[in-house]
Amino acid sequence: MSVPAEAVGQPKKAATAAWIGSALEYYDFFIYGSAAALIFPHVFFDESDPATATLLSLGTFGVAYAARPIGALFLGHFGDKVGRKKIMVFTLILMGLSTFLIGCLPTRDQVGTLAPVLLVACRVLQGISAAGEQASANSMTLEHAPSHRRGFFTSFTLSGTQGGQLLATLAFIPIAALPEDQLLSWGWRIPFFLSIAVAVVGYVIRRKLEETPAFEQQTASEGVVKMPLAFLARNHWADVLRVIAGALIASVSTIFTVWALAYATSDSVGMSRSSMLWVGALANLVALGAIPAWATLSDRIGRRPVYLIGAVGSAVMMFLYLWAISTGNYPLTLVLGIVTFGVVYSAANGVWPSFYGEMFSTRVRLSGMAIGTQIGFAVAGFAVTFAAQIAGPDGSDWSAVAFFTAALCVPPVIAALTARETHRIPTEQLGERTPDTAAERETVTA
Repeated sequence: MSVPAEAVGQPKKAATAAWIGSALEYYDFFIYGSAAALIFPHVFFDESDPATATLLSLGTFGVAYAARPIGALFLGHFGDKVGRKKIMVFTLILMGLSTFLIGCLPTRDQVGTLAPVLLVACRVLQGISAAGEQASANSMTLEHAPSHRRGFFTSFTLSGTQGGQLLATLAFIPIAALPEDQLLSWGWRIPFFLSIAVAVVGYVIRRKLEETPAFEQQTASEGVVKMPLAFLARNHWADVLRVIAGALIASVSTIFTVWALAYATSDSVGMSRSSMLWVGALANLVALGAIPAWATLSDRIGRRPVYLIGAVGSAVMMFLYLWAISTGNYPLTLVLGIVTFGVVYSAANGVWPSFYGEMFSTRVRLSGMAIGTQIGFAVAGFAVTFAAQIAGPDGSDWSAVAFFTAALCVPPVIAALTARETHRIPTEQLGERTPDTAAERETVTA
């Protein structure tokens, strides 16, 4: 299979659409994280036991990650059969609708235990949406990008994710500054209501994006695989396992974004909500520049060394960041937070879209990335809940959480060390195997 020159004719347009769409969608996804740490324990759960209420609230954050593998199975399958664009549009609409509905939910005081049940249902829909978002956007940008700059262009999906997290944090800073009664009654709903605008803008942008020439060429010349999941399991199972292991690096993000925020604002440390939200905002602002910089470096020296810098460095830096929080020293916490999340973690975060995507052929790229990443992300999502449990009754054992986070960085290191280096392989040859079995011919003509 050869990809024509026009296959990389619109890399900037594809990267921009991926950035904006991911930013808008992950704005929705991450405002839930801030609310789960700061608001929902008071609104949806029993406040007579604050520790349990916080644990349950953080557990609902992880529910979306549990739903992700299920969503990945379906969205990955259809993405490799009907195209990347349709999945990108569908996931954006689903995320916007489910997030808006969260802002409309009644509280525990109004409807009792039905309130957290409805919250979990909406969170599941968010997880299904997120399952197809990054894989489809990554596939779109990778297949449009010039072969020698795939790292740079695919990194726009993740810098868009960081942009969405930054928008979510900035949206919550003025909300968190409201008086307690206003914050808990109506203030927290505002960022969720804004998701309607998110869905409309994202739909307009993505609807105008063209399908990738690589997918169209595959469909026209060889057809699509009848059963992408079976083909994936038979020909790319080792790569899927590597992506699952590599995706555990997202635990650094969830611990930093959710557990560390809850810990820093707890009674044992006592930092203000607004000040800690600024740590996340500035760290994400730095990440917006660091992610494409690391990705550009990976186009020159390879995916593996840059990814390993991020994985090993994150394991070390989380000890320093959580220790800084435990001291109550805000300037130190701010600096180490920016270095940990904005700079070091960005090395792995910026390179994985190209690193993972280059393991698979066009036939099953979306399926492989979606299933592999979402299983790993499911573990990362519940890392927050586990962290809350191992932090002790008062939630102050930061060193246990740091060791736990570092342990979750070990599988990504192993995955990178055992993976092939792919940054110099032409796009049309990525993930290809010698066609020595009939499985390679299990396609249908478009």
